[in-house]
Amino acid sequence: MEAVFLANRDKLVRFLAARGAADAAEDLVHDLWIKVSGRADGPIGNPVAYLFRAADMLMIDRYRAHRQATLRDQDWSEAQDDADPTADRVIAARQEAAQVAATLAELEARTATIFRRARIDGVPQRQIAAELGISLSTVESNLRVAARALADLKERMR
Repeated sequence: MEAVFLANRDKLVRFLAARGAADAAEDLVHDLWIKVSGRADGPIGNPVAYLFRAADMLMIDRYRAHRQATLRDQDWSEAQDDADPTADRVIAARQEAAQVAATLAELEARTATIFRRARIDGVPQRQIAAELGISLSTVESNLRVAARALADLKERMR
C-alpha cells in the first residue's frame, strides 16, 4: 500500500486541490496516509481506487465539518446579537415589569407575599403555609389568584 500511495501522492494532492481543498490538500493527503497506514484488515483489490475514494471521503468530511462550524458560528453570532437588547426592547421590558409589579400590588397583601415567596424566592408552598400560619390549600388558592391576575395582564398586553 505504501508503494501505491507514494506513486500516486502527487495525483492525490491535485485531486484534492481540484475538489476545493486548495492549500489544505497536502494536509489531507497526510491525513489520508495516517488513516490508510493504520489499516490492518487484509489486502485491497484495487489500491489506487481505494486511495482516491478514501481521499474523496476525507474531502466530504472536511466539507461537512466546515459547514457545521459555519452554522455554529452563525447561531452564536445571532445569539450574541440577541444578548445585546436594543433600547426599544429595554424600554418595553421595563414597562412590562412595571405592569407586573402594579398587578401584584393590586392583589391582597397576603396573596402578593405568597406569590413572591413561592415564584420569586422559590420557597416551597408547605414552608410558606407554616410561616404564615395558614393551610396549604390557602397558599395554593392564593397562588391561583395571582396566576389568574398575571394571565389577565398578559392577555391585555397582547
